[in-house]
Amino acid sequence: MLLSESLSKFWGGIQRCLFPFLEEEMGELSANHRKLVATLEMIRIESFVGDRYFKGPGRPPKDRAVVVRAFVAKAVYNLNTTRALLDRLASDPVLRRLCGWDARHEIPSEATFSRAFAEFARSELPQRVHEALVKKHLSEEVIGHIARDATEIEVREKPEKKTRKSDTAQAPSPKRLERQKSMMLKEMLDELPRRCDVGMKTNSKGYREVWVGYKLHLDVADGQIPISCILTSASLHDSQAALPLMEMTRERVINLYDLMDSAYDAKIIREGSESLGHKPIIDTYNRGFSKVKDEREAEYKRLELLHFELPEQRRFKNRTAVERVYGRLKDEFGGETVRVRGAAKVMAHLMFGILVLTADQLLRLVT
Repeated sequence: MLLSESLSKFWGGIQRCLFPFLEEEMGELSANHRKLVATLEMIRIESFVGDRYFKGPGRPPKDRAVVVRAFVAKAVYNLNTTRALLDRLASDPVLRRLCGWDARHEIPSEATFSRAFAEFARSELPQRVHEALVKKHLSEEVIGHIARDATEIEVREKPEKKTRKSDTAQAPSPKRLERQKSMMLKEMLDELPRRCDVGMKTNSKGYREVWVGYKLHLDVADGQIPISCILTSASLHDSQAALPLMEMTRERVINLYDLMDSAYDAKIIREGSESLGHKPIIDTYNRGFSKVKDEREAEYKRLELLHFELPEQRRFKNRTAVERVYGRLKDEFGGETVRVRGAAKVMAHLMFGILVLTADQLLRLVT
């Protein structure tokens, strides 16, 4: 069955059956209620939680399947903190029942939510759910373009101090890109740094921007659908995550073109894309380009630097899809307000947002 047909059937069933049933049971559903219902029905996240009931000694924990639905609601409602989520659950009986609690006294404490979130982060639960969602709906589709880029993720934690390199003479080791050519995906991911540190980049106007935190690397398909995600230290260069992202995406979907900006202008990255049967379209790197201040002159300069044929220039315009995804993630799904600490928890927080964003973009194909 084609993607559009399967999504249309899914959305039609929700509109004709599920929404009327829920409104009869709970009352009128708001736009956010409907979005949450559609998202939960599409991702089925509770089926990934494992054993739902505690069987060991001691006090049993709260049902994690219900708590994880609440964290999805947190991303849908773009709530900054767990405290804000608990307040919303207490004041919104429809939302509370959609998550799985009938009465306010059944809602667990904030500490219970924090422990559950730590469990979800350690087990990479939202990452696994997102991968399953992408494979279910897109693994048999042929994706035209994969747009690849990275964005800054600011957090409220102290950056780790970098260790000084030894002064003793050592033979130079191969650079990371060289090493990645002979690595499996897990080896590449394990080698990428994930500590909190200071990142710096030059924006489109030539000014330097500095932040403390991490960097999120993302592959986005046609329709602004996130496919693969990696979180690294803020100081890591964008190009270092290109090959791992390519391999992750290859395991999930079939795509034809890899679109990247000048940060990925490296022979190894081009060869890696071509080895997977893709056509890489990468902007040309030029040190003096960022100093061009006049926007019109900058555009003319960019066109002179690109040695593409006209069809490739047109395809390259699709690369901005990844920037629009980052914009939605930060503005609508909590990417701008990270309150947790540590790479695992930061990634889990972002992935809940990306999971909701992915479901929303899939549904936009038929609504």
